[in-house]
Amino acid sequence: MSIITSSSVSLFNMWFKNKLFLFFFSISMLCWAQQEELSSTAQISVLTCGSGSDLYTTFGHSAFRVKDPLKGLDVVYNYGTFDFNPPMFYVDFAMGNLYYSLSKQKTPYFLYAYELENRWVVEQQLNLDPAEKNTLYQYLETNHLPENRDYLYDFFYNNCATKIGDVLEETLGSNLVFEDKLAEKYTFRELIHQNLTLNSWSSFGIDLALGSVIDKTATSKEHMFLPDYVMYQLRNTTLEGNNLVGKENTILGKREIATAQSFFGTPLFWILVVSLWVLFLTYRDYKKKARSRWLDVTLFTLTGLTGLLVLLLWFFTDHTATVNNFNIFWVFPVNILVAFVIHKKNVSTSWLPKYILFLLGMVVATAIIWIFKIQAFSPLITPLLIMLGIRYLYLWKHFQHSTRLK
Repeated sequence: MSIITSSSVSLFNMWFKNKLFLFFFSISMLCWAQQEELSSTAQISVLTCGSGSDLYTTFGHSAFRVKDPLKGLDVVYNYGTFDFNPPMFYVDFAMGNLYYSLSKQKTPYFLYAYELENRWVVEQQLNLDPAEKNTLYQYLETNHLPENRDYLYDFFYNNCATKIGDVLEETLGSNLVFEDKLAEKYTFRELIHQNLTLNSWSSFGIDLALGSVIDKTATSKEHMFLPDYVMYQLRNTTLEGNNLVGKENTILGKREIATAQSFFGTPLFWILVVSLWVLFLTYRDYKKKARSRWLDVTLFTLTGLTGLLVLLLWFFTDHTATVNNFNIFWVFPVNILVAFVIHKKNVSTSWLPKYILFLLGMVVATAIIWIFKIQAFSPLITPLLIMLGIRYLYLWKHFQHSTRLK
């Protein structure tokens, strides 16, 4: 009768696991070796696409194209694919947990979508030798496997545009040199605004949500989070001393279509309407020596709720661009609590004048932060800062006088 000890079982398990690992490793290497290679006529390009009308298409798009006429291959590798599945899409996006994927699509279908959206597409063919083409192609094929294709999206550091430079660096190695030829470098916020209309809700919302971290000047490589700068940088990139881009051509042009935006639908119009209305009511209150309680409740509620949103994006999400957001100075979250106090007709709290004075100081601090370029704010908030400053000043005097009388 044989005796099987625990040590012998452990040795058997170790031997079995090693054999199993070697088996699957050999299979994977065999599959890699048998992967189809590109022919000598193959060409790999980078596609840069113009902006669209939707917010998520405003900043354009970048992708790889692999074309091999001998093998009948013409596909686009697109790192900008995401699952637009409400409501979880919005939840994941808000929390900074949005995953994008690498997809593969036949080029005619890819271009047809951009033609329908009236977006231009420029192709930059890369000067690569057969070995480099196959290395890049095999990398894209491996990256497209289901277990590899998903990645955590970051607007500035990990998106469809930054992937172009990252993949080229990883596959072509140290012989690839991104030349620093930018005549002027911009902050991340300035780069965003190059693709936005200043007097738009998207521009206003982005400036409200993103913090001072995006007000630093981006490096030449960091400019490549935008597809336009990927296209520009590739024109100034060398591989073993030779230009990386051999040929550039426009595949799709853009038809000029006149579009007119009504000023009455812009944020500036509504900000001016609200600001002037509040100033008018403040002047009326001053003349009557009274206070519009519904106005104060509305102001404190709206600024408080907006401040809570800024606070949430700053401290309770994984977004890297929403931290250190000093918009919280003028949209102060505590206002939502004070709104429950200020709605009363006769407020007898002695701390209220001091709190109002504190809010007035926070508005002034916002202007100082702006002047000293600690954080750039949307110019559209200027009427709001003036309006809040005047209203807070009136409320301070009003509550201070009421406290003295009691």
